[in-house]
Amino acid sequence: MNPSGNPDGEQAQPALAEAARHRTVLDVSAQRIARVYAEALIGAAGSDEQANEVVEELGSLLHDVFPADPRFEAFLAAPAIGRRTKAEVLRKVFGGRASKLFLNFLLVLNDHERLDLLRGIYKAARDLLDERARRIRVQVRSAVPLADDQRERLAQELRQAFRLEPVLETRVDPELIGGMVVRVGDWLYDASVRTRLETLRKQLIERSSYEIQSRRDHFSSDT
Repeated sequence: MNPSGNPDGEQAQPALAEAARHRTVLDVSAQRIARVYAEALIGAAGSDEQANEVVEELGSLLHDVFPADPRFEAFLAAPAIGRRTKAEVLRKVFGGRASKLFLNFLLVLNDHERLDLLRGIYKAARDLLDERARRIRVQVRSAVPLADDQRERLAQELRQAFRLEPVLETRVDPELIGGMVVRVGDWLYDASVRTRLETLRKQLIERSSYEIQSRRDHFSSDT
């Protein structure tokens, strides 16, 4: 029963769990479909050079065009807007500005009503290219920009650890105070000053609590 005394909260829990499970299934399904389209795009490109170029075009759409005009992304993903209308807009926007392969790919996605998977396709395509080139993406957060010698030293250590060519994606995060946080997939290395200070703070609290409890036990035994 929920705090208000209404049992509806308990009854809603199974429904919420089922909705979450259904959403997870849909997410996994979308990832699989996105990878199929990514494989098709890279296969159509033929050479590694052209594959990299067309994936860069897709990345530019996501990271340059969409942020500049969020309504355009919403327009492409909207199921209520017909495919013919979207195709006309795609040809108008990208005709003569993007490669023929990229425009055709967008038109194919539109025909299959899959333009809402653009972000997933980009991630899958980039992963596939990284696998081909034996690269690995590394997210690096640091309190200040890394110096060139720091970047090279970090890259060399990652090469030795993973036997792959690291691609460093750096971001400055002043909240770290100092040091850096390195993430490779599920692997995380946190050498930030903020984390060390937080660890020290917890150790001091635990030690203080232990000493207080020890004094209480000692006092109790004396009495």
